[in-house]
Amino acid sequence: MAGGKSGKPTPMMEQFLALKREAEGCLLFYRMGDFFELFFDDAKDAAGVLDIALTTRGEHGGEPVPMCGVPVHSAEGYLARLIKAGRRVAIAEQVETPDEAKARAKREGTPVSKALVKRDIVRFVTAGTLTEEALLEPRRANMLAALAEVRGTIGIASCDISTGATVLEECTPDMLGAVLARIGASEVVVPEGWEHGPEDAGEMARSHFASDEGEARLKTIHGVATLDGFGSFTRAMLAAAGGLIAYLDHVGRGNLPLLLPPALRESGQAMLMDEATRSSLEILAAQNGGRDGSLIAATDRCVTGAGARLLAEDLSSPLLDRSAIEARLALVHWLHADPLSRADLREALRAIPDIGRALGRLVAGRGTPRDLGQVRDGLRDARQLRAKLESLPDTPALLAELLPQMGGHGALVDLLERALVPSPPTERHSGGFIAQGYDASLDELRETSGNARKAIAAMEARYRDETGIASLKIKHNGVLGYFIEVPAKHGDRLMEPDSGFTHRQTMAGAVRFNSVALHEEASRITEAGGHALAAEEAHFEELVGEICNSAAAIAATAAALARIDVSAGQAERAAEGGWCRPEIDEGAVLDIRAGRHPVVEAALAKTDDRFVANDCSLDPDDRLWLIGGPNMGGKSTFLRQNALIVLMAQAGGFVPADSARIGLVDRLFSRVGASDNLARGRSTFMVEMVETAAILSQASERSFVILDEVGRGTSTYDGLALAWAVVEAVHSQIACRCLFATHYHELARLADSCEALSLHHVRAREWKGDLVLLHELSEGAADQSYGLAVARLAGVPQPVVKRAKQVLDKLEKGRAETGGIAAGLGELPLFAAAFAPDEEEKDSLAERIAAIELDALSPRDALDLLYELSAEAKATKS
Repeated sequence: MAGGKSGKPTPMMEQFLALKREAEGCLLFYRMGDFFELFFDDAKDAAGVLDIALTTRGEHGGEPVPMCGVPVHSAEGYLARLIKAGRRVAIAEQVETPDEAKARAKREGTPVSKALVKRDIVRFVTAGTLTEEALLEPRRANMLAALAEVRGTIGIASCDISTGATVLEECTPDMLGAVLARIGASEVVVPEGWEHGPEDAGEMARSHFASDEGEARLKTIHGVATLDGFGSFTRAMLAAAGGLIAYLDHVGRGNLPLLLPPALRESGQAMLMDEATRSSLEILAAQNGGRDGSLIAATDRCVTGAGARLLAEDLSSPLLDRSAIEARLALVHWLHADPLSRADLREALRAIPDIGRALGRLVAGRGTPRDLGQVRDGLRDARQLRAKLESLPDTPALLAELLPQMGGHGALVDLLERALVPSPPTERHSGGFIAQGYDASLDELRETSGNARKAIAAMEARYRDETGIASLKIKHNGVLGYFIEVPAKHGDRLMEPDSGFTHRQTMAGAVRFNSVALHEEASRITEAGGHALAAEEAHFEELVGEICNSAAAIAATAAALARIDVSAGQAERAAEGGWCRPEIDEGAVLDIRAGRHPVVEAALAKTDDRFVANDCSLDPDDRLWLIGGPNMGGKSTFLRQNALIVLMAQAGGFVPADSARIGLVDRLFSRVGASDNLARGRSTFMVEMVETAAILSQASERSFVILDEVGRGTSTYDGLALAWAVVEAVHSQIACRCLFATHYHELARLADSCEALSLHHVRAREWKGDLVLLHELSEGAADQSYGLAVARLAGVPQPVVKRAKQVLDKLEKGRAETGGIAAGLGELPLFAAAFAPDEEEKDSLAERIAAIELDALSPRDALDLLYELSAEAKATKS
């Protein structure tokens, strides 16, 4: 990499710098022999992330060139760490052999000794475009999304290129955050200069996000004249699809991955949840960002990675179609009722490879012989599993739809079984994966190569006898090929002119030779071995082609297996926890008996503690519960568990309760807990208000809302006022099902004016100075908050608690004398009528102005009247 004496960059440096310009801000992995090398700032960055040695190589501009490298054979592990750290990597490979480089130099008239092997960027490695097994989490989808705006509507194209699943949808700008939160994309691509995308989104030229181009590319990829058979896609969706395909084409350097026909997601298909709700309910990740402590960790009993990924999708997008929910529940119920068949099914599924991701790698041109073997084994096992399931009685409708998708691959499986060895290797360049008997000419080449190796072994024995050197050995390396090696003390004997040996190399303790016979045998081995490798490579491409021709059908089999695994896993979890099948209702009802929080219950079970179950019964006449009680009493847990039960039921699974009747929920909102978002300059209270505003503006009569301690982040008077107004708005304006937890006892007065609001509290008792939290929900208002008892339980020093008791006594005495901070609130009009006086005053002012006889007014009277009207208008405004 060093510059010449004149300071001019060497050809290798020129090549590197040219490729670096193409890398577009990515770290450049530059292939040199068995290593990927990084230089300059790339080396400094990578060395810090990977914790590897940073060295230097030559000079550039009079300064040493920083350098580090990673072995090619273990590069995937290093790539995974770089991608996780938020880096993007460009892979520059050698695209010709040294011999080809020399031949090219001759044609170009340049010195052969200076021939530089040509390199090119073969791929960009980014977070959303991973397919390698080592770089992906088996139980988590890896989504890439592209966004485009057409006439105020945002189109979203998303795909998991490891399996090819592709979805097109659209939304309004205000719902984009909720949609992206559901998709959970590892990488988002937007048009250059677009203002509405996520902060960390990648950009591409706006010309790529054209709907006509997107439509044309989809038609070409899927070989159709029209997309009508896939769905009625809008211009915004097609524009996003154009951007998605262009980006994949760019990072793959013209080699597109597997893209299955796009599925259309319509707005009414799934329950909506915004990002705050998903985070609050810890659906796929706990608050610390890990999987432990999340809903999916507590419910996932899938035995395959594909099943776990589908379960995550189900929980992220609960259904709104009652018949589709019931179909999933019926399959779970069928498997739940037959433990023996379920156990056999799960054992069979456990052995089936992840054929969806193996297919994805093969179509993307990154597959291995092992991937061929996984497709073969997975399709064969799916066919056998189908036969077993078909023999069982009372097959549910959903399973009857899935079973046909698990067959139909007989010819392909037969081909792969004949062509491949039982356990194909992960590397294809060394051969050895095509089975004996599949190709007679390949068998002959292998036999020739094998016989030659035997001949070399016999030659080694003969040379030992002829020379009398017992330590003589015939060895092989990548530079010399086959050679004869003897210890240095015997070297002179083979140096003699009539020995029949030709000197090749002198080492510190050994001397190496060649012979005519060895050269001939080596040539036979090399020629036969090379032809054999070429034959296996050709067979590999043929087999991949056959699989690509059946890609859609193979993907359907993978999807069917995943759905069956999810259902079996749901049944297994229900059997473990004593969960029930929910009843799905079209009405505005939520009737849960002995409901539990799945995550908290699982955590308590580890310490042999019992979870206290509680009922929740909401209906049109009692749709808003105001819940009081002490901190740590279980209010937040109760709120969350009911939201999770609704979510799990509409995802098509059993729920942790004795019984549950769930009226379909169109949107789920959770405002439970908040933390300072300092990175965006938002305090706890600001976050709380933003989330509350979203609920008040987006919730409908069919929504389910859980709110916890609204207004606690500001002064007592402000907080109470806000909480009061929010409760009234949810009750009277939105009229949805809602659980509202609060410490403001004054809100209990709302029960007198809000007919569909009822009071509840979590029970607690003080016993001999200690607080006993019962975690039971009872009807009626809370008698006190037990704040001092909780403080004492938390270890607050006794003098502080004692002083707080003195202050509390004084405050309560003052409240009793004045009627409390809520005195007079009961006389306020309800939320719906609160603005009527303003409207009446405004109408009165307008009527007065309309009644003025302008021609009858003197200038003085007009001025006086103007002052009066101005004063009245100011009073009305205040």
